[in-house]
Amino acid sequence: MTAILKVKVADLTIEWLEQVKSNYAGAEVELRIKELPSEPLTEAQFWAIIDLLNWEAATDMAIIEPAVASLSTYSLAQIYAFQELLTTKLHHLDTPNHAKAIGSAAYQEDRYFSVDYFLYARACVVANGQATYETALNAPEEMPKDLTFEPLLRIASDAYERKTGRSFHYVASLSYETYSNKTAWEIEA
Repeated sequence: MTAILKVKVADLTIEWLEQVKSNYAGAEVELRIKELPSEPLTEAQFWAIIDLLNWEAATDMAIIEPAVASLSTYSLAQIYAFQELLTTKLHHLDTPNHAKAIGSAAYQEDRYFSVDYFLYARACVVANGQATYETALNAPEEMPKDLTFEPLLRIASDAYERKTGRSFHYVASLSYETYSNKTAWEIEA
């Protein structure tokens, strides 16, 4: 026989746990934590977090620290949503036309092209805010030249680890890896 006991985490007490232990001494316990639904992360909240990047800081980790600190106060679902939005934005910038406009490391057929550099160049676009993102998205020739910002990719995982003490394992619905926007690479190539 299986007994299902529902209790809010805030209502857990040592006494209650002792009573469960006494009543079910030989039983096996499976603990499921159901996070109560939270408000979805909005586009405005996403960009507000990005706007917290401290470009005056001396190190990459210090630059992202305000964004990580803020995001870590959100629900787990909202942290996942942040990663989903970031991944989607990077995916949309993954096109040959964008790759051809990143400066000296630009995509050219029959020449080595660093897929990591292009990912970090796309991250730089998002890190520079909504206006820069929207401009580059709609006009690939406006991509920043010879600039990257890889640490942007750490914000959600660092916030999650800070909030939970555990490693972040989340697979977004799209991929931000270079060439993952297969439709764009087939059409625009």
